[in-house]
Amino acid sequence: MKLTKKSHACVRLEKDGRTLVLDPGGFTERDAAVGADAILVTHEHPDHFDEGRLRAALEANPAAGVWTLRAVADRLAAAFPGRVHTVGHGDTFTAAGFDVQVHGELHAVIHPDLPRITNVGYLIDDGRVFHPGDALTVPGRPVETLLAPVQAPWNKIAEVIDYVREVAPERVYDVHDALLTDLARPIYDTHLGNLGGAEHLRLAPGASAEV
Repeated sequence: MKLTKKSHACVRLEKDGRTLVLDPGGFTERDAAVGADAILVTHEHPDHFDEGRLRAALEANPAAGVWTLRAVADRLAAAFPGRVHTVGHGDTFTAAGFDVQVHGELHAVIHPDLPRITNVGYLIDDGRVFHPGDALTVPGRPVETLLAPVQAPWNKIAEVIDYVREVAPERVYDVHDALLTDLARPIYDTHLGNLGGAEHLRLAPGASAEV
């Protein structure tokens, strides 16, 4: 499976000539979802869900579909009947040849005064890749490649390190990193690499790796 990092929380996965895109939000490239056979969205926040990007991808490929939680699905379903699928914790499905399990229910706490929204994570192909969205969800299954949200208004590096330790993947790739400056990245690399207990890797937007 080929994993291509896009800006912020978005990744593209390619296998057997088909493409799955996760979280093509407003901080990622405008064409991040174009050419996708399937798109997964973890939650409604604009850095993960951009309606214009999804509509462009669905219009470009009439066979493409979207799998997401209800808050996002309700904004797209009427325009693309039969192509937008609502999922939640515990669901399993196949999208573009990728087997997907849904884990998690709520976004991480940003502040106690802010209501929590729904968030789901996606475990791809029996644990080869896990994207948790905006939560430190532990899928309770072996994970080869964890896409770790390294920097957000709702987390700190100690929590991310403990999350990596609990999931215990073989390797970690950074996502949710658009708010990090280049000066800060080596600090995160050092702490996650030394303390996480898994191989820590980082891809620049547009770069790829086999997973």
